[in-house]
Amino acid sequence: MMAVLPLAARDPLAARIAHSDPAKYQPAKAVHGGAGELLFGGMFDATSLNTNLIFLHRGVIQPKGGIGHHYHNQMEEMFVILDNEAQFTIDGRTARVVGPAGAPCRMGRSHGIYNPTDRPTEWMNIAVGSVKGKYDASDLGDDRVGVPLDAKPVFITMRLDRALLAPVVNFHGGIGTVRYRRALEPEVFFTNWAYVDHLVIPAGASLGRHVHAGVEEFFYVIAGQGSARIGEETAAIKKGDAVPVHFNDVHSFENTAAGDLEFMIVGVAREKGRLDVTDVK
Repeated sequence: MMAVLPLAARDPLAARIAHSDPAKYQPAKAVHGGAGELLFGGMFDATSLNTNLIFLHRGVIQPKGGIGHHYHNQMEEMFVILDNEAQFTIDGRTARVVGPAGAPCRMGRSHGIYNPTDRPTEWMNIAVGSVKGKYDASDLGDDRVGVPLDAKPVFITMRLDRALLAPVVNFHGGIGTVRYRRALEPEVFFTNWAYVDHLVIPAGASLGRHVHAGVEEFFYVIAGQGSARIGEETAAIKKGDAVPVHFNDVHSFENTAAGDLEFMIVGVAREKGRLDVTDVK
């Protein structure tokens, strides 16, 4: 029953869009045995998509705060920082990573994060399970404060760098030229986590109407404002919003403002390796 609830009792599109509201973030201390404090709020949970997305969290890692060294055996997680910097740990190796960027952690691999600076770091946490709704964690009692740093990460990182984007004309039948890149391929993940994409839609342009039969997505707005169209419904979106796209949802996005509309897109497949897309006129 859980697998069909989001579609069986569907709210209007405007109500389905999650909003990141810093005023509603809750403080959390010593997360997984980590240092200091972070602030966070839940945007999506395991019922938000039919696939195995477990959660999308958004928040702030306070100065000298972090998430302690831990691992998961049933799920994969990715910490993303949208600004500043942080020390990421994967499999006991730690390196400085400058935002906007992230590091995926595959099942059974230990991970943590620490903000050594005197400034807050804007942060996201995304989790996809091997089993629908199954969360697990084992803490290692290690806050990762003052650990040796590698000169460069010896683990996979994802950069949300606009300089890496390539122009795409009339993407999925949309208007104008957008800039796009697949930041993480499906081979990175052990679960059905399919990809992470980076997309910038300039003023006056759009991402055209298209549909996935075997993949669900959410579009997180990194910057700008515009409109989302799912089926025949349209809703305004802005920085900090996350738009869920279910199986067979015909969807498109338009920039309705003067500045760029920037997205991070997370795809989760029905089956491992099943990626599909069909443009809709």
